[in-house]
Amino acid sequence: MSDVPALPVDDRPWPAIEPTEVQLSAGAARLAVDLCGGGLRELVVGDWAVLDGYPAGTVPDGRRGGVLLPWPNRIRDGRWRWEGQDLQLDVASPEKPTAMHGLLSWQPWTVVAADGAAVTVGTVVEPRSGYPFRLATAIDYALAPDRLTVTVRVRNEGNGAAPFGAGMHPYLSVGATADGDVDDAELAVPARTALDLDGGLPTGGRSPFEGAVGRLGGRALDDAVTDLVRDGDGWARTTLRGAAGTLELAVDPTWRWLQLYTGDTLPEGQRRRSVAVEPMTCPPNALADGVDLVVLAPGEAWAGTWSLAWTAA
Repeated sequence: MSDVPALPVDDRPWPAIEPTEVQLSAGAARLAVDLCGGGLRELVVGDWAVLDGYPAGTVPDGRRGGVLLPWPNRIRDGRWRWEGQDLQLDVASPEKPTAMHGLLSWQPWTVVAADGAAVTVGTVVEPRSGYPFRLATAIDYALAPDRLTVTVRVRNEGNGAAPFGAGMHPYLSVGATADGDVDDAELAVPARTALDLDGGLPTGGRSPFEGAVGRLGGRALDDAVTDLVRDGDGWARTTLRGAAGTLELAVDPTWRWLQLYTGDTLPEGQRRRSVAVEPMTCPPNALADGVDLVVLAPGEAWAGTWSLAWTAA
């Protein structure tokens, strides 16, 4: 045995635990980016929480504000195939055998660059048995008094072609604070087609979607929609209007899908108080079905931008 005495526990080194988030401000707007997961923890303009966020240091229900990479939404049984290789992702549970929302939700991110009201955070998707690819990932957050602009960037750091899908999970809030209060909000979505889903997974069909939803009332949404109607600049714009004001979420042409979710399955105290409008590059089960996947050659990079603007009532 060694004669070297052990150091007291309090004198041994520990990993760094701070900071846990980075904060930006512009005018009356304040943004908090969670460095556990890299997503949007909070966005407040004056006294209006334009994103339905979560307290610092907690695990959010419903992937609030989350970064969904290298796939958004669900993969049936976590099974997919790439270039002749059968792959198995971890699933949520035996009762819910789907691989959910990618691999980065709880991963540490670092601040890559910061300049005034803008910050870039980044992390690396490391290869694993169910996803044997290496992706450098960065997100540029730029805050202005009247809008937030988000650019997601991905670069293939591996030796072979890498397939992926991207998404983000903001919950838009227009003044509702209690369960069911979002019923009074009005929604307009620039989409003409919905994916037919069963348990959140595609059944093989598509149906017409009427994007002029209007007042939500009791309508429950958990829909993947596409065939987006774009303005002359190529961007598609979703609006949600309520007592606090109007929010406009706009996506550039890289985002071909949106997921709409009214939070009906969230825990009590969080149901139907906001609407998740999720930019996605591909639909549910895309790794398995091959629909709208992005495939990067070694060293190749991809970027997609979306924005959220607000106008107070």
